[in-house]
Amino acid sequence: MSNQSLVVRREAAVSRGISAGLPIYIDRAENAEMWDVEGKRYIDFGAGIAVLNTGHRHPKVMEAVKAQLDRFTHTCMMVTPYDSFVELAEKLNALVPGDTPKKTAFFTTGAEAVENAVKVARAATGRPAVVAFSGGFHGRTLLGMALTGKVVPYKVGFGPFPADIYHVPFPNAYREISVAESLKALDTLFKSDVDPARVAAIIVEPVQGEGGFNIASPEFLQAIRAVCDKHGIIMIVDEIQTGFARTGKMFAVEHAGVEPDLITMAKSLAGGFPLSALTGKAALMDAPIPGGLGGTYAGSPLATTAALAVLDAIEEEKLCERAVVIGERIADRFRVMGQRNSLPVVGDVRNLGAMVAMELVTDRQTKEPAADLTKALVAKAAEKGLVLLSCGTYANVIRVLVPLTASDAVIDEGLDIIERSLEELVSA
Repeated sequence: MSNQSLVVRREAAVSRGISAGLPIYIDRAENAEMWDVEGKRYIDFGAGIAVLNTGHRHPKVMEAVKAQLDRFTHTCMMVTPYDSFVELAEKLNALVPGDTPKKTAFFTTGAEAVENAVKVARAATGRPAVVAFSGGFHGRTLLGMALTGKVVPYKVGFGPFPADIYHVPFPNAYREISVAESLKALDTLFKSDVDPARVAAIIVEPVQGEGGFNIASPEFLQAIRAVCDKHGIIMIVDEIQTGFARTGKMFAVEHAGVEPDLITMAKSLAGGFPLSALTGKAALMDAPIPGGLGGTYAGSPLATTAALAVLDAIEEEKLCERAVVIGERIADRFRVMGQRNSLPVVGDVRNLGAMVAMELVTDRQTKEPAADLTKALVAKAAEKGLVLLSCGTYANVIRVLVPLTASDAVIDEGLDIIERSLEELVSA
């Protein structure tokens, strides 16, 4: 079996709509390293798109899931419940920021968590409209796409989308969109397009994932909280990519000192097993009638058991603190690269904890996005043994989501590959 033979088989068997990514087929993985079917080793700076903050096959997670496999794999929580579902809900209720009593519901994907957050907000307020932000990403379902603020590739050919969804610009210091401008746009929206009394929720990412790792300042999140309080709007914070120690806090919104009404979670919650969660103020979470939330596989016993082990690992291994160290290490290296005359393509470096981005441009003065260079860097890095991800509205941002359990040596090895690859591409 070879990578190329699997590429050919994939092209014949798998929908074109599922992006091809790298022509690499993985055979096994451990912590922050993977090996393909041909035996080649790769350092993983993508972590399955932020799913593996605790690394591939964390021993605690594997032990817990193996034990659960010997008990049962599925019953459907809505039919015959089980303890790990309840225990995990209790832990998340205690972990999310704020003193208001909380309740939790589990699902399978991040998009489901987002959809159900909107359902809860509408049930609690009796209002239809939702406000989201340009550059935001909230999933590939019809409602998720409607909320998402990026057209290509997510919205092309799939409309019309659900109504009563509105977008305003997200603050972006590098692209010269200030917090004041974003808030003014929200105020204008309320005056020109939708009465705030009709708005059920505002949904916001503390750090935009797919949008380019644009960081919402504490000032901005606090202002959104104030707007929601003024108009009786539910504040939904999407922590699907930012959650579970990635930014140096268990949840990124903690940096702002804000208590959201609802928080969506997924990705690193269960260490590689499909699980998402919606945690929020108890009075809101109880607004839907019994049967209004749920799903056949929602809160799978394998996934909830894995998630309990993930939470233990984050605490025991102090991964919030580790994220800060990792983030400084990577961002400092990127900034040094950006100061070199031989690499004039590094336009901006930004991070919150270990959520690190390097924005590539063709010209630092005009800030013209270098999408082709970014794509080439991802491919070149893979040739040298590093799995790297890009993102951004203009497809010109390199994002690093290395497992928080990775060693300094492995991280430095990956950074060396990025630097060498970029040097080769720029010099060529």
